[in-house]
Amino acid sequence: MRTVEIAERRARLARRHMLSPAHRAGDVLSCTDALVCLHATDTATTYLALWARVGGVTVADIDKAMYADRSLVKHLCMRRTLFVFRSELFGTVQAAASDRVADQETRRLAKEVEKAGLFADGTAWLASASAAALAGLDTLGEATSTELRAAVPLLEGSIEYAPDKTWGGRISVGPRVLTCLSAAGEVVRATNRAAWHLSRPSWARTSTWLGFTPDAVPEREARADLVGRWLRAFGPATLTDLKWWLGSTITAARAALADVGAVEVSVEGVGPGWVLPDDLEVEAPAEPWAALLPALDPTTMGWSERDWYLGGHKAQIFDSTGNGGMTAWWDGRIVGGWNQRPDGEVYLQLLEDVGSEGRAALDAEATRLTEWLEGVYLAPRFPSPLSRSD
Repeated sequence: MRTVEIAERRARLARRHMLSPAHRAGDVLSCTDALVCLHATDTATTYLALWARVGGVTVADIDKAMYADRSLVKHLCMRRTLFVFRSELFGTVQAAASDRVADQETRRLAKEVEKAGLFADGTAWLASASAAALAGLDTLGEATSTELRAAVPLLEGSIEYAPDKTWGGRISVGPRVLTCLSAAGEVVRATNRAAWHLSRPSWARTSTWLGFTPDAVPEREARADLVGRWLRAFGPATLTDLKWWLGSTITAARAALADVGAVEVSVEGVGPGWVLPDDLEVEAPAEPWAALLPALDPTTMGWSERDWYLGGHKAQIFDSTGNGGMTAWWDGRIVGGWNQRPDGEVYLQLLEDVGSEGRAALDAEATRLTEWLEGVYLAPRFPSPLSRSD
């Protein structure tokens, strides 16, 4: 059986995740394709993940891909997480992951409005509210959730959450309806009406925004397509890794591995793992590389079993709900994080000695990021314990 050592996995990161300066992507779309998708729950993540991997990329380049060309689209999918991916993949992602999320979200919201006493039949109300929201978008074209609520009375109202907790409160049902419609593939986040690092999305009908109606893809075919793309970038990976990333079941993950003809390998420090059948050649070593990655970066969040690149830094890098914070990487592993001063200057928060070469390379990345941000201060939505320690 082929054995994949940790050093080889780290070399794969340099090339396949485009983190080594020698292997950066040439454009926004090819970079996103190579990683399958980019996290977008925190708006700044998409931009910083591309900055780290695409040579000479600008905010305008990324804005153009998402809002002018619309070659990239934001969508709620795996693990009920917001991702950015190639627009042509919409139908595949919808069938492979989003339909499952949509079913969960619609059932939950229907039950919650009944429990709150807003409507006796939550399912019937949600169907009517969804239809009214879609009709409102047909009229308005694009609208924020606030604008849509003003035009559609059925979207008014709020429900209480966590009444026995200090962090509890009330939440409007209108945005929750849009979440359900988004997961179902009926609507998408359209133009962002805030600065690039903040989030104030407008909403639009999916076909209107994309300019085409996404194809309906059989679920098993779609899942195999998505898993094949993921293994190309993230393999070797364990069954646990795949189940977690896909947000599905072990049964579905096994079926997808079989459908793509995945080959079992032995992964150092982990045990059995899987790669695509044409991906068995040994990866050549890569030159040492440094990278500063944002919170929820696809590399940081790519696997469930992370010891081979995270080591003993989990408590400092990941919060209690599993969100990875801003990270500093040296030669294929996390060695700390980074933060900003009030004037926007990026500085390092290293957790170990990386030697003079590693420190110089990371300092250069900090300078490069400071210059790219041009004084913008980022308030991470998911700060790590390390970032909160200063």
